[in-house]
Amino acid sequence: MKKITLIAAMALVLPFAAGAQSTADTKAAPKTATKTTAKAAAKPAAKPAAKGATATKTAEKKKPAKRQVTARAAKAVEEVTPIADDTSITLNEADLAVAQRVYVGKIQCELGADVTITPDDKRAGFFTVSTKGARYRMHPVESRTGAIRLEDPRAGAMWLQIANKSMLMNQKEGLRLADECQAPAQVAFADEMKKNPPKSLFEGADAPKK
Repeated sequence: MKKITLIAAMALVLPFAAGAQSTADTKAAPKTATKTTAKAAAKPAAKPAAKGATATKTAEKKKPAKRQVTARAAKAVEEVTPIADDTSITLNEADLAVAQRVYVGKIQCELGADVTITPDDKRAGFFTVSTKGARYRMHPVESRTGAIRLEDPRAGAMWLQIANKSMLMNQKEGLRLADECQAPAQVAFADEMKKNPPKSLFEGADAPKK
């Protein structure tokens, strides 16, 4: 009789124990699933960032190198570039940096002419550029070739400074007032060009086959 009673009691207890175990497993499952989902979500986010960085590096490598412009080409381009007619001038840091490279003082030119360039004491970056019978108030502007270019928008005049010489012209009147002007540094550069002229396009090329 006792055995029957014990078996009946165990039969009643086992379903409850199984239900409790099932409930415990159900509660634990979401935590594991949540961790797995979080890891899975984190992985795709990292991959696009790596691809983006690679794309940026590739784009940087593919940037074309800037071509060097010869002094002759720079002069030809700048000479025909129109002078701006805006008289409300505000110089930025790049303009002021260009102003620091302008040769000042009395500069000798061809045919006995000369040009005097004097920095403006009251306004940084501005210059007084004068020659016989002409006087201009100029400021640096961005050039297309990298040459140093000063302009007087009111008078339509321009001072162009390249590596080996400078030139003063009035586009408005169609006059070249002074040419082949050279500061001491430009004279030295011109002498160096004579001693070590730029290589010809075909210099060093293989001789044509006979």
